[in-house]
Amino acid sequence: MAEGILSDLAATRGIELTVDSAATYPGHEGEAPDPRAQAEMKKRGHSIQRIRSRPLNRSDFDRFDRIFVMDKSNYHNARAIAGDSSAAGKVELFLNQAWPGKDLEVPDPYFGGQQGFEHVYTLLERACEAFLDSIDAHR
Repeated sequence: MAEGILSDLAATRGIELTVDSAATYPGHEGEAPDPRAQAEMKKRGHSIQRIRSRPLNRSDFDRFDRIFVMDKSNYHNARAIAGDSSAAGKVELFLNQAWPGKDLEVPDPYFGGQQGFEHVYTLLERACEAFLDSIDAHR
């Protein structure tokens, strides 16, 4: 969901970003997002049906300036994949964009019904807006 929201909001603002999703757990490689996530995104005017799960790998740390993660487990996993301290320094909890220093986690909506996906959308949209505001402030 974060990839779709951030990509669309950046395009609306005329900000060129390369945004890509990756997982620290390879168990769902090649799968599309949860149908409830797709439904929530469609309801909000975004499409994520083209996105497929892929594993985060070391080359992502060379390719991207920042590696945003949704929770502390992924934070630790991503830092381990990074390998060195310079690359590991690119890993950040995404919600810190909107709530700096709070180290809040995006809750897993999987078991929360559609309301869980609505809540996650709201959190991600706020973090995406805050991130893009920080880019706008430096342009």
